Amino acid sequence: MLESLFGNPVIEKIFFTVLAYNECYALGLAKTFDEPVNKFQQQLKRLEEGGIIVSRLVGRTRIYTFNPRYAFLKELKALISTAYEFIPEAEKERFYIKRTRPRRAGKPL
Repeated sequence: MLESLFGNPVIEKIFFTVLAYNECYALGLAKTFDEPVNKFQQQLKRLEEGGIIVSRLVGRTRIYTFNPRYAFLKELKALISTAYEFIPEAEKERFYIKRTRPRRAGKPL
């Protein structure tokens, strides 16, 4: 949907994930979308160099979030939010809505 605007479908996936979860990391994106991790690492580095996202280390994992000082953050989030509304529900559930609370002890899988 936004890949023609940003020039890369990986950036669209990164933006939707950060919008949905407020943060992301390269290996998590790679596992979620079943793609090579270097694709995400390259684009995350590019976005960070452009000042759109920022990162921090948590243990050995580099976590990325939107840069609150980015001049067009409000407009960018509005664009991404509008595009996110047009994603089919099945795709949202598969990639962007995950169960975050732990499973009850003893509950069968």
